[in-house]
Amino acid sequence: MKEPVARFDHRFSDPGAQETPWPVTRETLESAQLFWITTVRADGRPHVTPLVAVWLDDALHFCTGPEEQKALNLAANPNVVLTTGCNEWKQGLDVMVEGEAQRVTDRPALERLAAAWAAKWEGQWRFRPNGAGFSHDTGGAPDEGESVAHVFAVKPSKILAFGKGGFSQTTYLPAS
Repeated sequence: MKEPVARFDHRFSDPGAQETPWPVTRETLESAQLFWITTVRADGRPHVTPLVAVWLDDALHFCTGPEEQKALNLAANPNVVLTTGCNEWKQGLDVMVEGEAQRVTDRPALERLAAAWAAKWEGQWRFRPNGAGFSHDTGGAPDEGESVAHVFAVKPSKILAFGKGGFSQTTYLPAS
């Protein structure tokens, strides 16, 4: 991937603050344990919920059950924002990824993603690729069996990085 174009926004940054280098932002996306996804309901109301995601092939990937609210929202409007960071005021980096969520159904891509999920969380998230996305053991009662999850990729249309404790805002746009 070509490195995205960084734009430092002085309006929302402390005097003397510096833009966040892309490798720092990318590492935050790669290592974050939790993201918050914002989708839009069919009636226009926002819906926000936590989830796990992996950064792979220059996109942020997540999965959801086909009957979950976020899946229903995505069927009507694929635009999302995925957010990660920390709730500290004077330290850390908060990162927002904006883009369209696109279903991933390609078997080789799903296999790579399943391996990435397992590696990132040391085996706590074990998915098996299938024709619809992922299947996994629910871990519940024997009659609950397996559940299915649709997998989505978000190729960023914009990434925002907010540095704290020397406040800064850096916007990344895809390289042309």
